[in-house]
Amino acid sequence: MSALLSLSRLIDRLNELVGRWAAWLVFAAAAISAINAIVRKAFNVGSNAFLEIQWYLFAGVFLLAAGYTMLRQEHVKIDVIAGRFSKRTQIKIEIFGIVCFLLPFVITVIDLVVPLVIKAYTTGEMSSNAGGLIRWPVYALVPIGFTLLGLQGMSELIKRVAFLMGLIADPTQKAQEKSAEEELAEIIRARAEADAKQGAK
Repeated sequence: MSALLSLSRLIDRLNELVGRWAAWLVFAAAAISAINAIVRKAFNVGSNAFLEIQWYLFAGVFLLAAGYTMLRQEHVKIDVIAGRFSKRTQIKIEIFGIVCFLLPFVITVIDLVVPLVIKAYTTGEMSSNAGGLIRWPVYALVPIGFTLLGLQGMSELIKRVAFLMGLIADPTQKAQEKSAEEELAEIIRARAEADAKQGAK
């Protein structure tokens, strides 16, 4: 089991890294959107490529960060019924969901999409819009994203089995990270205390 837990930690680190980098795609999409709007308004010049790259980045954020979202326990869960059960029963329900729904769904999607990616790549499929982009890179985001999600599903499965065996703490607990507002409040408080000390001198 220790080898599986090591694999789980490796998968977690991978999705942590990918998720943090995927966050920059939001910034890139916002920057491109702003530049596109400015150019369109100021010079009356538009580009379908600029519009489509925003869609590609948007797709990248959701697909590449799906595994990271699962790692952070941020996927939507319906706990109206499961919340009434003991933690061990909840974990068993999640194991059932991962094995019977998540992993088969991931495998099915990858199996269906990979031939489309290969076909788009070999044919050089382009957008039907004038000046649009080549299509295979955005198609490729689907199997990549679902692979990361499937790997994280395996990691979560390992952690839940390990929990039932008494080897690790509850893997469903979210990391108690500070929000941006809490961090800002701490910075303001620290500066106020520093200013107060300076004034006292």
